[in-house]
Amino acid sequence: MHPDGGGNDIQALTDHPAALETGASRTRTGRRSRAEGIGDGLAAFLFLVPMLVIFGIFSWMPIAQAFVMSLQETNLITSTFVGLDNFAQVLGDPLFGTAIRNTAYFALLALVIGYPIPLLLAVVMSEVRRSRGLLSALAYLPVVIPPVVAVLLWKVFYDPRPNGVFNSILGWIGIGPLPWLQTAGTVMPSLVLEATWAAAGGTVIIYLAALHAVPAELYDAADVDGASIWQKVRHVTIPQLRGVMLITLILQIIGTSQIFLEPFLFTGGGPANASMTVLLLIYKYAFQNSIGGDYGAATALSLMLAAFLAVLSAVYFRVTRSWSTT
Repeated sequence: MHPDGGGNDIQALTDHPAALETGASRTRTGRRSRAEGIGDGLAAFLFLVPMLVIFGIFSWMPIAQAFVMSLQETNLITSTFVGLDNFAQVLGDPLFGTAIRNTAYFALLALVIGYPIPLLLAVVMSEVRRSRGLLSALAYLPVVIPPVVAVLLWKVFYDPRPNGVFNSILGWIGIGPLPWLQTAGTVMPSLVLEATWAAAGGTVIIYLAALHAVPAELYDAADVDGASIWQKVRHVTIPQLRGVMLITLILQIIGTSQIFLEPFLFTGGGPANASMTVLLLIYKYAFQNSIGGDYGAATALSLMLAAFLAVLSAVYFRVTRSWSTT
């Protein structure tokens, strides 16, 4: 009898050489698997390095340069360190508050007018059995049109004269003519209408794709219970699309907070700064203030907008984290 318990195992392995060979083979296999895993990881990393370098150069380096530029008075040729003076200059500009109010007003109007329209169109189109492909193409057509061309087209539609396109249509029902872009009360709703028309198509396609993923059994059960179309939309469609709707909502808020093209091409910020937005003010700082531009103030305002949107997004996702799963 062996004095310790391990002696029996040693004797057994000694008496069976095949067991020793099997154990050694398993050890070599394990080492080879670890070596192959390390090699695969290293190869993947080497393939990833060029992309990381390119992404860093074209994405993170401009952000770092923006932080530096926001602390300088610069025209991109000469630079002087001024600390936080650029931020103080922006905050003290009377147009800053105007731009904030106009941007918030535009975002609110776009939320009220433009957010439900793509969902309604998608629901109606999903119920149409024939010509669904044609309707999808027509809904997406405004997205294909170049944005500048779309704005110039709508600028013709917004002709304030009685024989303008929209004013002629309103004249058929005894309304108008309206000064669409010429007064502070109508300019922002006019911009929202064009922006909604131009951007709704992409969101409609997203909703249509999400609707196709909704189990048909849910609608069949609703039909058996005698649910109306509105009840099916309320109790089946919207709950199933909640996650997608939350994503499109934050994307719309971010997009409308960076509105630039419409006020720039339609009105240039007028009339009387009624359509001056944050991005348009950034453009004014950079290219219209002085010879060479005040790029320090423009960058400072850009960073303030980016910080606000980042905080808003973080809070939004934190608050709505449970909504998308319930």
